[in-house]
Amino acid sequence: MKETDPDVELLARIGNNEPAAVNEMVSRKLPRLLALAGRILGDADEAKDVAQESFLRIWRQAANWRSGGARFDTWLHRVALNLCHDRLRRRKERPLAEDEEPLEVPDSTPAPDEQLEATARSEQMAAALAALPDRQREAIVLQYYQELSNIEAAALMNISVEALESLLSRARRNLRGYLAETLGDAGLGREKR
Repeated sequence: MKETDPDVELLARIGNNEPAAVNEMVSRKLPRLLALAGRILGDADEAKDVAQESFLRIWRQAANWRSGGARFDTWLHRVALNLCHDRLRRRKERPLAEDEEPLEVPDSTPAPDEQLEATARSEQMAAALAALPDRQREAIVLQYYQELSNIEAAALMNISVEALESLLSRARRNLRGYLAETLGDAGLGREKR
């Protein structure tokens, strides 16, 4: 039995210009779009621009959307990724500079020392992600942060599952190396012999 797309009815309502449907779509999709674009681009303002452009494309396509092809969520992720790729090409893969703030990820309210440690880890991971080549960063973000299966992530990236797994393997190795080097240089958690 084929799984139904939960967004089809909502798209039809948007196509009929129902304001409540627009609000529901934004509340459903905005957090994931911001997270995806923020992690790929490393810039909260650019992530907001990508999300806004993605929603404009939803409004334009809603009345014409036909189910049966790709799921709407898959299409939306592809749109957001394409917009991110366009921005990366325009800025020529400029990673975060040392004086730039990485995208902050909201946390629950832990104790102050835990909060400092969590912030430091988040900044380290943002810098490590920014140091990865685009395709490796995209694979990591889709699988770990967007929680897509290998099949879904590979389809979005227009590659085979084997190619995705290879990208993920290289990305994990690069992340481990970057983090080990960064943490080793900072003297955190390791004694020099």
